[in-house]
This record gives sequence, structure tokens and C-alpha cells, in this order.
Amino acid sequence: MPPDRPLLRADLLGHLLAELAHLNQVSALSELASSIGHELNQPLAAILSNAQAALRLLTHIPPDIAEARAALEDIVADDRRAGKVIQRMRAALREGAVSVAAQDVDELVREVVRLVSGAARLAGATVRAELAPGLPRVRGDGIRLQQVILNLLVNALDAVSRCPPDARLVVVRTRLADGGRVELSVADSGEGFPPEDFERIFEPFFTTKAQALGVGLAISRAIVEAHGGRLWAECSPGEGATLRCALPVWDEGARPAE
Repeated sequence: MPPDRPLLRADLLGHLLAELAHLNQVSALSELASSIGHELNQPLAAILSNAQAALRLLTHIPPDIAEARAALEDIVADDRRAGKVIQRMRAALREGAVSVAAQDVDELVREVVRLVSGAARLAGATVRAELAPGLPRVRGDGIRLQQVILNLLVNALDAVSRCPPDARLVVVRTRLADGGRVELSVADSGEGFPPEDFERIFEPFFTTKAQALGVGLAISRAIVEAHGGRLWAECSPGEGATLRCALPVWDEGARPAE
């Protein structure tokens, strides 16, 4: 009999993992569809209102040119605002080569917090950002790192969904950690999980949710480790869970990550 062959060739396994990572990315973003819709509704409603106002102002006798110009300028501003929302979604959904550059972790966090703000409001949760100013930049791909932050926030929002409405809190923090690394943490006020699950939550397909793939944290750890960083969990009984991510700072002389 021929020798046993590997169940999956390395190149096929790599392809499947890449597809799984993208599926996780789309799955996480789909949970935020209502949030994005809410974020787009505001500038679109403002555009309609200002366009109607401009039409009325131009039909006055004599036309109120100054006020009409102001309304049109507001339309331009709101159009740009809506365009930025769409650009963020397209960037988050795109597939392509990893782009390694110096990244401002605080700015990446702000972008993702803005992205989840609508979903947090709908869930009756509060997302609070406590960001250390003046942190050194880290080396990495901004879109991939935002995928990690998004996964951690979506996971935390799910954890607090079972808390009383006035106790649904998620706190995102950044700081300069020991060893010249930038640390990002996402803490929630949920029930936490037992110590034996500290590592299991990072296993592919491990989940406590009825309708979830269980790949978000596994993919997040893979992304962080590909950036030369570390992702781990901490939990205290009755105090929720905290996921911590430590990333190396930008080094101009370092080789790009694969």
C-alpha cells in the first residue's frame, strides 16, 4: 500500500486558512451592518434636508444666495462624511497583499470604535477608550490590525450582552508596556470564563455562541503573531475578561513580515 498522504497539502491548508480569515472578517462586519446603516443615515438625511433648503432659498425673490451657498457647502461636507464611511467599509472588506508600515495604534482603535459605536448603542452597551498619548508607532498592516481590534470588540460586546443594561461596559486601553512594546487591551464587564478556557478560546472553532464560527480569536492570534506580537487572555471571577495584545514598535531596519 502507498504510504499515508497528508490530509491537506501545505499550500492548500494555507489557502483554506486565508479564506477562513476573510470569512471571519466578513462575518464580524456583518454584525455591524445596522451600525453602518445608522452612520450613513445621518449624513444622507442632512444632504436631503440641505438640498431642499437650498431649493427654497433659490426660489425666494430675490434669491438668498448666501444662505443657499451655506446649504450647498453643508451638502459637500456631508457627502464627504458619507464617503469616508464607505471607504472604511471597503478597506475593511478588501483582500490583498499585506502592507507593512508604521501604524498609530491609537488611531486604529479610534477608527474601529467609531465603526462599532452604532452597534454598541443598539446593544445598550458603552464602549470607552482610554488611550495613552504619544505612543510609538507599531510595525504592521493597518487593515489586519483593525481586524484584530474589531474581533476583540465584537467578542466583548457579545460578552456584555447578557449583563443588566446599566452594566454593559467595554473598555479599550493602550499603553507602553515593558520590553518596548505597545499594549492594547479590551476589557468587558461580562461573566468571564473559567481558567481552563484561557487558551481554548484561541482554538479554531471553539465557541460558546449558538451561531458563531469560533474563528475570530484564532485568526486574531495568528495575525498578531505574524506581526511579531502576542495575544492572550486574563480573567478574574465576577470581573469579566480582558484580552491583551502586545505589538513590537516600528523599526526602520527590520525586515517586512511574511
